[in-house]
Amino acid sequence: MRYLAFFLTAIWAAGETKTLTLRAALGVALEQNPDVLLARLDQQKARDQILIARDPFLPKVIGGSGLAWSPGYPTTIDGNPPSIFEARTDMALFDRAQSFKVAQAKEGLRGSAIDVTRRQEEAAYRVAQLFLDAEQAAHSLDAAQKQVDNLARVKELVDARVAEDRELPIESKKADFQVKRAKHNVEALAVNLIDAETALAQVLGLGAGDRVRAAGEERAAIELPVSEEASIEEALEHSPELKRLESNMQVKTLEVKGFKAARMPKVSVIAQDNVFAKYNFPASNYVFHRNNPEIGVSIEVPLLVGRTAQAFASQAETEVSKMRVEVARTRSRVTADLRKAYQEVKSAESSKELARADLDLTREQLSIDLARYGEGKLPLAQVETLRAMENEKFLAFYVSQQTVERARLNVLRLTGTLMAVLR
Repeated sequence: MRYLAFFLTAIWAAGETKTLTLRAALGVALEQNPDVLLARLDQQKARDQILIARDPFLPKVIGGSGLAWSPGYPTTIDGNPPSIFEARTDMALFDRAQSFKVAQAKEGLRGSAIDVTRRQEEAAYRVAQLFLDAEQAAHSLDAAQKQVDNLARVKELVDARVAEDRELPIESKKADFQVKRAKHNVEALAVNLIDAETALAQVLGLGAGDRVRAAGEERAAIELPVSEEASIEEALEHSPELKRLESNMQVKTLEVKGFKAARMPKVSVIAQDNVFAKYNFPASNYVFHRNNPEIGVSIEVPLLVGRTAQAFASQAETEVSKMRVEVARTRSRVTADLRKAYQEVKSAESSKELARADLDLTREQLSIDLARYGEGKLPLAQVETLRAMENEKFLAFYVSQQTVERARLNVLRLTGTLMAVLR
């Protein structure tokens, strides 16, 4: 035990240990969980993609000047008269294919928001699971330490009886073995506690050496939807996975429309202003104007676009068909997973009732043995052994309680209502 205490002290000194309730841990995870942060960064990229897609519909002004020499009639390289300063702009008024790209970008932003929600739900479920692991590890360690104390007391009593020649020496060795085994169990449980608290800190996005201890609290029982069928309907309506698939399918549908719009005309506004110098027009036969603004409309009509757009559209339509199959399969899987989750809840609740009955029976037997011990009809060693057994039964009952809680959390995760209930 001395080496264990030194080991634990060295581990705890390496980082900070925070004590949090489940609700507080969820709040930290939703702000700092790495997966949630990555999903939010992807959402920002999707938001910027809308600006990129809209760019052709926004006016852009380019201005500049230059200097050149020519022995003949002065012209610019593109054939226009030379100017001291030139400004021009070009903005799309009607471009159906580009409009569909804007719609795709908007749907992509909606899909990224769904991803953020999905990552938050997954993080919340992971935090709840690890919080229960840390809580269970702490209770197991506490129960194991109590068991060591009880068995050590049993060994003292057995040693006294052996010294009085009332027990065989082998009984002392048996009692000593029980104590050593219980101490070994304590060491293993202490390591499990460190692992559980470290894993919880990592999913919260804390430092590498930090740990999070589950605060002791009385939590209200997790309420499930009114019925299994209601849960299935809610899951099919709120499932982030289904919503993401439907969003991806909408993106591909818009992509198909965009490829098919390649045959439609494009209309753009074109404006230009040139500032001329009179010395560039010595033999001009028209009235000189220093400022020459122009504004007009450019109309492009595709006459022969080839078969590339048609092939891309066909590929996108195939992807849409595949996604429809995936949506149907996912809906079936979500329904089956929920039915299985409800069966696990019922099984866990049955195991909990059985563990409770076993604990009550052990406590009743302990009360009887204590009364018999008080009457001098039972040795104290047997009473202490039964107390050690009571600790085991209590731990088994506590584990069964947590199994029920985990099963209910799984139902809420599948229905997409986990965060709403836990927060």
